[in-house]
Amino acid sequence: MDKEKQMLGLYVHVPFCAQKCNYCDFNSYKIEEKNQKKDYLISIKKEMELYKEEFKNKEFTSVFLGGGTPSILTPEELTILMENIYSNFNIKRDAEITMECNPGTLNKVKLKAIKSLGINRLSMGLQVTQDHHLKYIGRIHTYEQFEKNYKDAIEVGIDNINVDLMYSLPNQSFDEWKETLNKIINLNPSHISAYSLILEEGTKFYDMYLNKEFELNDEEVDISIYNYTIDTLYKNGYHQYEISNYAKEGYECKHNIVYWKCDNYLGLGPGASGYINNYRYSNICDIKEYNKCLEYNKKPIEEKNVLSKKDEMEEFIFMGLRMNEGINLDEFYEKFNVNFKHKYNNILDKLKNLNLIIEQNNNIALTQRGRELSNTVFIEFID
Repeated sequence: MDKEKQMLGLYVHVPFCAQKCNYCDFNSYKIEEKNQKKDYLISIKKEMELYKEEFKNKEFTSVFLGGGTPSILTPEELTILMENIYSNFNIKRDAEITMECNPGTLNKVKLKAIKSLGINRLSMGLQVTQDHHLKYIGRIHTYEQFEKNYKDAIEVGIDNINVDLMYSLPNQSFDEWKETLNKIINLNPSHISAYSLILEEGTKFYDMYLNKEFELNDEEVDISIYNYTIDTLYKNGYHQYEISNYAKEGYECKHNIVYWKCDNYLGLGPGASGYINNYRYSNICDIKEYNKCLEYNKKPIEEKNVLSKKDEMEEFIFMGLRMNEGINLDEFYEKFNVNFKHKYNNILDKLKNLNLIIEQNNNIALTQRGRELSNTVFIEFID
């Protein structure tokens, strides 16, 4: 418990992409102007400096460079970014330092630079192995490019690699998903994230769906694909530790666990969000506005909310139940001075009777059926 309490994450958002994928609703944009990356690096350095004093006595247990596509930065630009992180914050000696990468933006020289900068984990966005699907969803690379980049990363000595995959894509058959999953298993990455496509408003896919350009799987098909994924990965040495995440023993993503445990994290960069003590904030998304704010040495926060005890409890439940281990009842009491079983007695009885949750080892966790219908469970805990 004490160790968990000390977890502190640093998230750095790099908003640039070679092109926007059709399903993506993250704060990202294509580089349009010559000095965009240079201006961003100046601004993010200033933002780090604004938080330096506040965090001088704290140690970060994980760092995550997300995007966008952080691997769109050159080795020189990555060096500037990482050196600024190290000079402004105390990064724990054994910290997990992850960088999101897109195939097609990597080569051996860049991978060697990444390793030399202390980045010890890659999260590679692949989604699917068939080239016609990659093209349809707006990816810039082929499967062959991904495999080359993946093998190059292993060769330069980065052996902690997550591969992002996506199922229930437009016109993707179950057999194609099986082929994708098994191809990646054969590469033996330490971690696999497998998500079902979610249509987000404002994305190209959302508009295409409204125009009836494709149909989505019905829920039962989605669930059968999900169950196949869990079973296949388990048989191959990957245990599911969160709704969409699977790891070899000891390779769970420490940074994401910070989010799911509702521990503190500092978010930097345009559109990044953070959670410090009991307040949550989000930064300005527009990069020009973000840069302008930092020219005046002002934190680029757009919105800041202090969470009530009720908000914190609900969030702790939603996030905790995402993990297979669930919510520890002692931890809940220690954090909120509330007896979980007393407060939610009727809800727990109802969900147990529906076989959606289980109580074991002083933890409340979702059953497999509960994970399939997780949103139904979460709604029950909203007052």
